Amino acid sequence: MKTLALALALMLAVPAAAHGQSRQPPTHDEAVAALAGKDLEARRQAAAWLGEIGTPADLPAMMRTLRDPDEVVRSLAESSIWQVWSRSGDAKVDALFAVGVEQMSHGDAPGAIQTFTKIIQARPDFAEGWNKRATIYFLTGEYEKSLRDCDEVVKRNPQHWGVLSGYGQIYLRLGQPEQALAYFQRALQVNPNLAQVEAMIEELKQVLIEKRKGTI
Repeated sequence: MKTLALALALMLAVPAAAHGQSRQPPTHDEAVAALAGKDLEARRQAAAWLGEIGTPADLPAMMRTLRDPDEVVRSLAESSIWQVWSRSGDAKVDALFAVGVEQMSHGDAPGAIQTFTKIIQARPDFAEGWNKRATIYFLTGEYEKSLRDCDEVVKRNPQHWGVLSGYGQIYLRLGQPEQALAYFQRALQVNPNLAQVEAMIEELKQVLIEKRKGTI
């Protein structure tokens, strides 16, 4: 199973910047209203633009857009949700967060752990600080530490599909496929667009069927 690639895609996920649109950007209130409208181009524009101007208060509406009938809207909404999650509301903390992400991208695990620990100490309510440190602990094989940080994430953001998938990855590594399956299913319930998670669920179901048959 390609667990490392999936973990990087879901736990590490660095939000993509919104692409340019053909229309004048809407105001905040216009963007939120457009998410539930019938105008496809307006929904696409709003889903992208809220990544730049959205706030935590907008997340329920943005999460609903993950079930939009248009694939582009869903993809833009997913990216924008990551952007909102990745803003702490404190400019100094956000600057430090960017440093930590850069350290992660260069494989500097000790430096990134130190940076995200500083963020956690400064803003313990900022779920994404915990999530990034959980990711590093996972990648360095410190699964119990990663699980503890995952617990802190879901206390603050129970709909964080990245960390729910992260639990699944950890439990796979710990040889607990039933637990892994449960968390992957929870992640997919929150965000039905996770194709890799969906594939992992089907694979795990087959593994557990064969296990019960005593064939593996």
